[in-house]
Amino acid sequence: MNRTKLVTATVLSLLIMTDAAFAHTGHATSGLVAGLTHPMVGLDHLLAMLAVGVWAAQQPTSRAWAGPAVFVVLLAVGAGLGLAGIAVPLVEPGILASVVLFGVMIVAGRHLPAGAGLAMIGGFALLHGHAHGTEAVGTVTSYMAGFIAASALLHVAGFAFGRSVALIRYGVPATGLALMAAGVALAGA
Repeated sequence: MNRTKLVTATVLSLLIMTDAAFAHTGHATSGLVAGLTHPMVGLDHLLAMLAVGVWAAQQPTSRAWAGPAVFVVLLAVGAGLGLAGIAVPLVEPGILASVVLFGVMIVAGRHLPAGAGLAMIGGFALLHGHAHGTEAVGTVTSYMAGFIAASALLHVAGFAFGRSVALIRYGVPATGLALMAAGVALAGA
């Protein structure tokens, strides 16, 4: 499949896969397997993690992993807040907004200062982590290790995808626009 078709297929997939929008089950989750699958079963989490990787792929090589590193660290901090029962306002709307705004960041590219991008990534990571931590029970350590590892792997996948679409004319902005559209669709679901 040529790259143009790959980008087109990806964009269309993002737009039509809005049924499984939320990873938050509303009940407690526990264990390594639950942690590994949690970020992948909800489209909101999945798209946000991939988007951070795509954004990182657009950064200068020397700073490319700053976004994913900030996300993973603040994801753990947010999970700690959730585990401690510390309320954080607007978690679900913020998670949905993260998909849209990460798409905006990708479209903006290097016109958005890296510091602003990192601040947004960190803030949204706290919300994603809080959602994970709030649902954790039982074997919390293995659950946290699982969702942190899965998130990092999704960042790597997003990075690889971001580097691939950068080789296609308008591939990066098309990816950002698709994320924005998917986030809006998720918000309406």
